[in-house]
Amino acid sequence: MDEIPKPRELLAIRGATEDLFALLRKWFAVPNSVTLNLRAVDSAVAELGEPRLVMAMAMRKLQALHLLTTPGIVTTTDVVLTVIQDLERALLQAPAMHLRDTAAATDWDAALAALDPTGEPDEPAAADKATAGDDDIALFRSHHAALHNAARAVLHASDGRIRRLV
Repeated sequence: MDEIPKPRELLAIRGATEDLFALLRKWFAVPNSVTLNLRAVDSAVAELGEPRLVMAMAMRKLQALHLLTTPGIVTTTDVVLTVIQDLERALLQAPAMHLRDTAAATDWDAALAALDPTGEPDEPAAADKATAGDDDIALFRSHHAALHNAARAVLHASDGRIRRLV
């Protein structure tokens, strides 16, 4: 199998994997350890609908991708592309799921009461909190896009063929 160097776009997503991992943990309160039910083939039906477990599985894929982007770790193009593809559904859904969970947990009466008659928050802290949430979403989307760029770079560098990445 031909060897090619890891594209710089692939090496550049190490930080993105770390940030995405941290954001998923923060947004979905994923614990440090998750137990999988392997009693029977259909025992995961209920678990796979649970957002926390779905995001925990995505975090595990981010751990794998982080390892594959490490200089000196040899892998193949198909493995990198498969891991990125496996992450795709969870990463597409994560921001909307996070915002939906945040909205559901918000005390809207208190939030509305905190507004002054002009419609502005009484406290700067409320505006800062909203801005921080927007910044998290923007950061998440930027890193998600970086994963797409890395996948395209791997495809381009390999001419669509399975190659060893060194």
